[in-house]
Amino acid sequence: MAKRIIGHRGARDLWPENSLAGFRNALGLGLDGVEFDVHPTRDGGLAVIHDPTLDRTTDGKGLVAAHSMAELQALRLHGADEGVPSLDQVLDVLAPANTELHIELKADAAEHPYPGLEPQVVAVVQRRGIDARAVLTSFWLDVLQRLRENWPEIRLLVSLNASSVARQGGLEHVLDRLDALRVEFVAVHKDLLRKEMATFQRRVGPARLGVWVVNRPDEIAYWLAAPIGLITSDRPDLILQNRGRAP
Repeated sequence: MAKRIIGHRGARDLWPENSLAGFRNALGLGLDGVEFDVHPTRDGGLAVIHDPTLDRTTDGKGLVAAHSMAELQALRLHGADEGVPSLDQVLDVLAPANTELHIELKADAAEHPYPGLEPQVVAVVQRRGIDARAVLTSFWLDVLQRLRENWPEIRLLVSLNASSVARQGGLEHVLDRLDALRVEFVAVHKDLLRKEMATFQRRVGPARLGVWVVNRPDEIAYWLAAPIGLITSDRPDLILQNRGRAP
């Protein structure tokens, strides 16, 4: 079946992750969608960065949420001559293109969802008029439930790995809750999906099912041939090159 290819954090093995330069370059690949991550800032802004801390991807240190947006933008991302971008800056780059936007609502350093992050993000999505192209994503079922209850028109994607499934009651319980929430897409870490493919096919079905993160040539061939609908990758260029050759 046809696969939709999503660039993970832009395309982080090609350009600095979650950077404006990376997003601009990712658009040139002709991707079906671009994925990126959002944390709140100390002064009520929304920063696009993966980790709850600054240490791995910037020249700063400490919690993202302990800094103002201006402080984050004054830092420098590793490998880029720019600071941590805001959600609006990222949307200035991505929104004009006809690309699906996978916006992940991140958790804090203790893996607790940020209070009030859902309405902040939805307000930006609605203000920018990108409701039809936005997919809000989270590992946490309670976040998805709040989104579904308050903004039923917004499309949702759950990300799952072995750890998040175990912390939320086991696979069958998680899938039961996802059925009740009518989550549009289920994106599963490649190791868990290989192990539980029969269960996911039975409970979710191929069109709604996705895998992350697929980067190596052997993985690419395997997942392009698998009965799934989405592939998220740090090297989406390689998947696009091979998509037409898949069975």
